[in-house]
Amino acid sequence: MAYTYTDDMKKRLRRIEGQVRGVLRLMDEEKSCKEVISQLSAVRNAADKAIAQIVAENLQQCILEEQQAGGDGSKMVQEAIELLVKSR
Repeated sequence: MAYTYTDDMKKRLRRIEGQVRGVLRLMDEEKSCKEVISQLSAVRNAADKAIAQIVAENLQQCILEEQQAGGDGSKMVQEAIELLVKSR
């Protein structure tokens, strides 16, 4: 099975990487806890969106492949739900 990792997904992760560097810079500059936490919350939200995008796009492909093999895709949906729950 080939997984799909689009340029958009990678772009999201590079943006998150930049946000994390920004948080470290805030810490180095001894900015307030409020500023640091605010930026970390933005990182978490961005990561949640990246996770959802990766799961959604790959789930669609996995279901199609399972259906072609004679399955109904329900196992893949359950696994995707479990992944999303674990990520929180």
